Amino acid sequence: MPEELQALVDRLHDEAAQDRPPEETPDVGIVMGSDSDLDVMAGSEAGREGAYDALTRLGFEEQTDFAEPPTSRFTFETYVVSAHRTPELMYAYAETAEDRGIEVVIAGAGGKSADLPNMTASIAYPLPVVGVPVQEKSVDSVVGMPQGAPIVAVDAGKSFNAALSAVQVLARQHDVLRERLVDYHEDLKADVAEVSRELHDGGTPAFRQRRE
Repeated sequence: MPEELQALVDRLHDEAAQDRPPEETPDVGIVMGSDSDLDVMAGSEAGREGAYDALTRLGFEEQTDFAEPPTSRFTFETYVVSAHRTPELMYAYAETAEDRGIEVVIAGAGGKSADLPNMTASIAYPLPVVGVPVQEKSVDSVVGMPQGAPIVAVDAGKSFNAALSAVQVLARQHDVLRERLVDYHEDLKADVAEVSRELHDGGTPAFRQRRE
């Protein structure tokens, strides 16, 4: 095993052995099969928002140092974990996730053999895993788990929704997260109402012109 890969595997196991309190560990883990999946999983300025955008909007901070968590009570972490190129890392991540304090994993992969979400769900069981098909052709692979081996999955590319689902799981234990989810949904409804008013009151031509 390459030295760099072994170091990551060892790090995960070392963190799992530290038994830190929940306030100091990442609540959500985001893993993806390749850094080419980052625009879908994190979000892109030129495209659809992603899991990173959803979590930060709801007050989460990204935790990049296990020993020194950020000030926010709720945090997440991000890794590239390839099921095909680095199965040792995938296994170590899924195997140690619960002991490292992770409550929910968001796993995304592309291609026709998008195995990372499924394998992560199998190894990390009973930890909940939300699968994200990075591409349309990945959907069947991600959702095709057999009976008894569950995975929750969203539509292709919608890691934003995956993050909302992850926070919904956490919100069952944390009222503050429930309130943030409700506030977010109320903002969505207000935005639709504002658009509807602008369209009706200003007329279709003027509305289209403002959107150009």
